[in-house]
Amino acid sequence: MDVIHNTLLAFIGLAGGLAVGSGLVAFLTVLDIIPRLTVITRTRRFIRTYEHSLILGTVGATWMDFFGWTIHLSPMGLIPIGLIAGCFIGLLAAALTEVINVLPILAKRIRLQDHLLYLLMAMVLGKVVGSLFQWIVYTVH
Repeated sequence: MDVIHNTLLAFIGLAGGLAVGSGLVAFLTVLDIIPRLTVITRTRRFIRTYEHSLILGTVGATWMDFFGWTIHLSPMGLIPIGLIAGCFIGLLAAALTEVINVLPILAKRIRLQDHLLYLLMAMVLGKVVGSLFQWIVYTVH
């Protein structure tokens, strides 16, 4: 009975991982994040390095999760990681917004075409205030 149960759990885990991984790859492919970054930063010659970094980071994080490895860093050591993660999330949100043209459609619907900058700044400040609120109020010290 244990063998069947464990086999079923392994199958469900692998199927879930395959679905999530495929979805992430499709999402990054549709948004063209890596090629777009190479064009913006004029580092097209390093595109293989970007790809290898993404693969090594994914595999490394997966192995760390599988084996329960942890890295203990001081709060000062977390600052660069937080900045890099924030840049990635910002780029991902900007790419998604660009792909689906949310802002122009939203500005047109609520008749704010002339005030698009204010709409964008309100969205950014709302995100920052919400993140700070979550961090300050709900983070256990």
